[in-house]
Amino acid sequence: MTPGKAYLSTEEIRPLAERSNAMGAWLVLHCWGTIAAAVVLFGLWPNVLTFGLAVLVIGSRQLGLAILMHEAAHNALFKSRKWNDFAGEWLCGRPILAELSAYRHYHLSHHRFTQTDKDPDLVLSSKFPTSRASLKRKFLRDLTGQTGIKQLTAQILMSVRLAGDHEAVEAAASDFAQAFKARDLFKSLPVFIGVAVLMGLLGDWWWGLAFWLLPYLTWFQFVLRVRNIAEHGATEVSQNPLQNVRTTLAGPLARLFVAPYWVNFHLEHHMVMHVPCWQLKKMHDLLLQKGLGGQMRVARSYGQALAEAGWRRA
Repeated sequence: MTPGKAYLSTEEIRPLAERSNAMGAWLVLHCWGTIAAAVVLFGLWPNVLTFGLAVLVIGSRQLGLAILMHEAAHNALFKSRKWNDFAGEWLCGRPILAELSAYRHYHLSHHRFTQTDKDPDLVLSSKFPTSRASLKRKFLRDLTGQTGIKQLTAQILMSVRLAGDHEAVEAAASDFAQAFKARDLFKSLPVFIGVAVLMGLLGDWWWGLAFWLLPYLTWFQFVLRVRNIAEHGATEVSQNPLQNVRTTLAGPLARLFVAPYWVNFHLEHHMVMHVPCWQLKKMHDLLLQKGLGGQMRVARSYGQALAEAGWRRA
């Protein structure tokens, strides 16, 4: 049963779940357009500030591509399965070394078994709350590229089958964001490299390394971890849909650098998983109107979500 049906009527859910081809196309164009704008900004005014801004914005939009692939996995990005599959695979997933079909299988299992021993994401959320020192170590590994390099190395090993033991290869990978790994890296790698090469052709030769690989190895890994912690870290281990997942309120800066495309409304997404991301704020407001605000796990900010996950602990 869809958890949201315990709180929302079919008549209330139906308009929220309506897909829009125009909105789906706009979201994909917006994501890639934001990436292009960040690179152009540096090209026009090359300095340390615009360089850093480009890395942060592009890293957050790489997460944006993952979010839009997630939308396509739920067939919520476009009205037709054909367009969801095409956009989710080639315009969103492959450019960030992800694979739609593998992600869809993984992620639907997460929805079916949220916060139970069958939840494939439980290994991520069960580690919280942790200590501030542990979070700092994780964030440092992300921001210095250690997490990204470790994951990419593990993907290469899995793809070329250099390791005889598949489980050992998985163990060699970072314990984070397993869902966004393409099973066969070499189907996605040409697309990833193609984006970097295009950036180099449009600017200096090193632009692809600076504005695609570097954000992927650093800021993308960081915001991916923050997103995961905020969604399920230190939440109730139960099947209560109002407490086993967290919505995090996000202002303009958080939406720009950490939480694009309404990804912060995660409780609402779990309520009715096929509601498009751009409708989740409406669902949030509707749940509040029904007087459920006091029962919902909602963080006022990502700072509060991280504090609940252990940032305030010694």
